[in-house]
Amino acid sequence: MFLIIRCPGCRTFSYVDRFQQWKLCPVCGEAIEVAKAPAYIEVDEYRVAERIVSQLEDYLHRNRKKDLSPEELAALREQYAEWLRSKA
Repeated sequence: MFLIIRCPGCRTFSYVDRFQQWKLCPVCGEAIEVAKAPAYIEVDEYRVAERIVSQLEDYLHRNRKKDLSPEELAALREQYAEWLRSKA
């Protein structure tokens, strides 16, 4: 399982193994304490995590937003859950 998190320094999305304690931000080099970083969604494969990270960055850039609203975050989690159900 992987968590999609966001760097508190540069606000770049990244993913980590859910048991990982620290993550070095690939953009700014900040050491992120995973337990304190906001977790957006938990996914089961790293390939899916990479895709979601890319799509989140693109979405925020296209819409000129700084972060997801609570409604958007809930919709993201619901879409992922539906995708998992349809995959099974």
